[in-house]
Amino acid sequence: MTTESILHPSLIVPVGHVEPVPRRVRGVIGGRVVFDSRRALYVWEWRAYPQFSIPVEDLVDGILVDDHHTEHHGAGHAHRHTLRVGPEVREGAAWVWDADAPSSLHGTVRFEWNALDTWFEEDEPVYVHPRSPYSRVDALRSSSSVRVELDGVVLADAPGCVKLFETGLPTRYYVERMYVDWTRLRRSPTVSQCPYKGTTSGYWSFDGTSGAHEDIAWGYDFPTIHANRVAGLVAFYNEHVDLYVDGILLPRPTDPSRDGPR
Repeated sequence: MTTESILHPSLIVPVGHVEPVPRRVRGVIGGRVVFDSRRALYVWEWRAYPQFSIPVEDLVDGILVDDHHTEHHGAGHAHRHTLRVGPEVREGAAWVWDADAPSSLHGTVRFEWNALDTWFEEDEPVYVHPRSPYSRVDALRSSSSVRVELDGVVLADAPGCVKLFETGLPTRYYVERMYVDWTRLRRSPTVSQCPYKGTTSGYWSFDGTSGAHEDIAWGYDFPTIHANRVAGLVAFYNEHVDLYVDGILLPRPTDPSRDGPR
């Protein structure tokens, strides 16, 4: 049997790219709709994923107050604004594009994601950032066995798995909980969100001979429909454990980020 590939597709969208959003996009603060747009734009300020840029004309209950501060945001310079929505004030929440940005962004505003209480695509909430139209997530059942070790201790040994393939990131191997040695793991209070998979139900850490290894495993009890096959399963960070697939140790990939389960 050949060795499991650790290669994966790269992100392809350049910084500064702009595309139309075919979905209705809304933002809410304090129960008030800040904007309601069917003309939003995707704008890539960095390669990993886009942001929404909303036509200023589509603000419903939001008022922008110029902070007289300018920064470059990938696609061009933008003027920072404070957002007022009824009694709510969110300082530095919005960026209105300057003349050096692509012409399609003129007259639009990009909001800081965490400045809003909730974002919606159509009638479904979106977490962390918009889903890129150039990325996909596939969860496929597999007969590949998976064994996880750390500091010489076997943490999981499963005869099969669900492989989750996400553009730009290493393959993740989700295993049934009955094949995890829970006596070795310590529950963590960490919770994170992913726009493609939803909100985690749990994180776990391991105290080994080399020290504490925090948040090396996670699971989703109620993932989004796009990743429903990983419901109730557990995955370990390839970057931080010894992962054997079909009996062969995989090289550890470079750690892309620890801002959420990938």
